[in-house]
Amino acid sequence: MTKTYSPYFEFGRNEWAMSRGLPPLSISEEEFEKLKGLNEKIPMEEVTKVYLPLARLMHLYVTTFMQLQSKMNSFLNVPAPKAPFVIGIAGSVAVGKSTTARLLQTLLSRWPEHPKVDLITTDGFLYPNQVLEAKGIMNKKGFPESYDINELMHFISSVKSGEPALHVPVYSHMVYDVLNDRTQLVDQPDILIVEGINVLQVNTREPSFFVSDFFDFSIYIDADEEDIRHWYIERFQMLRDTAFRDPRSYFHKYASITKEEAIQTAENIWRNINAKNLQENIMPTKARAKLIIKKGSDHLVEQVLLRK
Repeated sequence: MTKTYSPYFEFGRNEWAMSRGLPPLSISEEEFEKLKGLNEKIPMEEVTKVYLPLARLMHLYVTTFMQLQSKMNSFLNVPAPKAPFVIGIAGSVAVGKSTTARLLQTLLSRWPEHPKVDLITTDGFLYPNQVLEAKGIMNKKGFPESYDINELMHFISSVKSGEPALHVPVYSHMVYDVLNDRTQLVDQPDILIVEGINVLQVNTREPSFFVSDFFDFSIYIDADEEDIRHWYIERFQMLRDTAFRDPRSYFHKYASITKEEAIQTAENIWRNINAKNLQENIMPTKARAKLIIKKGSDHLVEQVLLRK
């Protein structure tokens, strides 16, 4: 009988939930509701079964990293500035990256060893719409070529070098553009979470090093493409009835269309933009992640794969 080997430890939902050494639950129902994505109808139980074990695993990695950093400084006899443990979270549009990132940020900040946990999204490093239009790639927003890779690399290398008081550009989903008058301060956090659809992408234009080279841990949020498509269309319809009604919204024109027209519009956007980006750029990076979280059609996590 041939034995099959895998580069991953594979856990079903219940196996993952049985992780030992978990701290007491430290998130309220009210907090949980605020941290969830717009159309993610997941129960509080998901925190206990999935995200608390994940946070505990990250805590083990972070504290080990801190100990090694301290020992290296002593060994080299070179006082080095504090460098954060950097976690990258990748996956498709509408797959639930933001919920995972926000929950992880909240839970990790409850440990006294690393209370300062910052979260940024790579949306802020998209080229402004004016630049995308000039380049003729407005319909490729979110594709690797739509990001200012030089600025993103400069930020991630600076933060990993321990540089204080860094300012990150902020993206507004309301106006669908990078804001000129707002930045986010990142000032020597204990942990930095970097969330974005293409954070595990290999930059073929400048192949010497990549954003993910600065990650200490990486997570890929996975689901069947048909489920993600359904979630995207569902979210688009919910936004049509909420955020799109604001006159300031870039998508305000969709607020008055019918339900059928909204479904067709979302289908077209998915097929022509998001599905292509997923198939060509995002999905191929899945194998580069240290941990893969696989969701079922109900948004609940079904499987966790941890690279050995």
